[in-house]
Amino acid sequence: MNEWFDDFKTAVAFLTRLPMPHPDGAMPPNFVRAHRMFPVVGALIGAVVGLLCLGLRSVGVPDLAAAALALGGSAILTGALHEDGLADIADGFGGGRDRESRLEIMRDSRLGTYGAMILLVSFAAKLSALAAIPDGQVVPGLIAAHALGRGILPAMSLQLPYARKDGLARNAGQPDAATAAIAAGLALLIALLSLPWSNALLAAVAAGITAFAVAWLALRQIGGQTGDVLGGAEQVAETAILVLLAARLAP
Repeated sequence: MNEWFDDFKTAVAFLTRLPMPHPDGAMPPNFVRAHRMFPVVGALIGAVVGLLCLGLRSVGVPDLAAAALALGGSAILTGALHEDGLADIADGFGGGRDRESRLEIMRDSRLGTYGAMILLVSFAAKLSALAAIPDGQVVPGLIAAHALGRGILPAMSLQLPYARKDGLARNAGQPDAATAAIAAGLALLIALLSLPWSNALLAAVAAGITAFAVAWLALRQIGGQTGDVLGGAEQVAETAILVLLAARLAP
């Protein structure tokens, strides 16, 4: 059990801005193994964001404004880690002429036109979807979306080759098949516990399709994975799931 809790703390430290200090003399955190806890941390992030949105609605804040503030809270909690990845791959894939130029653009911390546009589209889609989801489904829906969005990342990391000789993805290491399977299984379990089974399965299918699509695009554009690719995949999956749930749950 200590290993699971250590993995949880490591995943929290990586996926959020919350400090998770390790005691002096402790073994270095096993980040590769900690991939299995990504969906659990995702579920907690979704719960916090959902409770914020629901709390704002309960005091009379309009649904659209509550959704906007909740999404802002999500970005603060996570340091906009995945949003940054989404913007970087949009700039690189959209503006680069070849593999090397795309990777170079993705290293640039400045936000380009393609990155700004994809962030705008993603935010607008999540905003409108979250505003349309009924009160009773806001928290469960966000828990499932955030858990599934992060649950796909270990499998992508396992299957895709590295696009660079350095960088966040390579430094983090690739999880093994068992770790990726545990993460995917936990993500599906969380979705099934949060949503009606039909919606949970559809959300899981949406996450899988988006993961495959981003992986295929990354292979064609840069030859594999980077941290930005994984972050972008999380955002695409999360957005797709929220739009799907809004379509099925909105009155």
